[in-house]
Amino acid sequence: MTDNRGNGRTRRGLAFAKIGAGPPLVLLHGIGSSRAAWAPVLDGLAAAHTVYAVDLPGFGGSDTLDGNHPVTPRRLAEVVAAALDEWGVDRPHVTGHSLGGWVALELAHLRPVASLTLLAPAGLWRRGQPAYCTVSFVLTWAACRYGAPLLSTLSRRAWGRRLLFWQLFHHPEALAHEDVVHAVADMGRAPGFLPTFRAAMSIRYRAAGEVSAPVTVAFGASDRVLLTRQSRFTDQLPPHTRHLVLPGAGHVPMSDTPELVARVILTGTAAS
Repeated sequence: MTDNRGNGRTRRGLAFAKIGAGPPLVLLHGIGSSRAAWAPVLDGLAAAHTVYAVDLPGFGGSDTLDGNHPVTPRRLAEVVAAALDEWGVDRPHVTGHSLGGWVALELAHLRPVASLTLLAPAGLWRRGQPAYCTVSFVLTWAACRYGAPLLSTLSRRAWGRRLLFWQLFHHPEALAHEDVVHAVADMGRAPGFLPTFRAAMSIRYRAAGEVSAPVTVAFGASDRVLLTRQSRFTDQLPPHTRHLVLPGAGHVPMSDTPELVARVILTGTAAS
């Protein structure tokens, strides 16, 4: 089987990495992150799929969107849909984490998808984003934006990583220092963070039609960002959605339990 590996940019300035061979699988990261977040599971997924790991507009290596319209998850999904047209991908499997999960849901209303796997998806709050989430993300962004040298120094020690990132990971002490530095840079330097964050604060995901593809939604058992009674109202998800809890995982399960996450995604793609 040929491994179609490479990096590229679409005509609309969307940066992406392509790896593997098989049915197409699109990976969409969370707010303040980049396609690098998928590194722990990428090789396992590429063994069964042609994987397109995307940097959403304004994050990673992708261009920002113009400032004439709010950068809502729907608008981000439209950019991803245009990329799929450019790649000649008609019916992909789609996996999204946090903001990327919300974008994946919006994408499923724009075009057919083969399956959806939503890892700790954002937008499932009752009305607008809970104040707890707002404060958590703003403080995290500000620390990455203005305190990157200090975070880098503290994260050299396991106790420092646990102190700084307990809210995002179940085992932050297990993270490699260089991965922490990369993640801090991704969030602190992302020009799309504030426009996207503001656009999503006062809205929630609302189904715009039927999604007939298999859908899996999974939250880490130790997710301390999207709390059960604040951010997990699944009434807008399709009734056939499979609900999972990931033991040993926090808000970013790809880093905490990569083998389990890869297995959940591949089970979802096989279900189609």
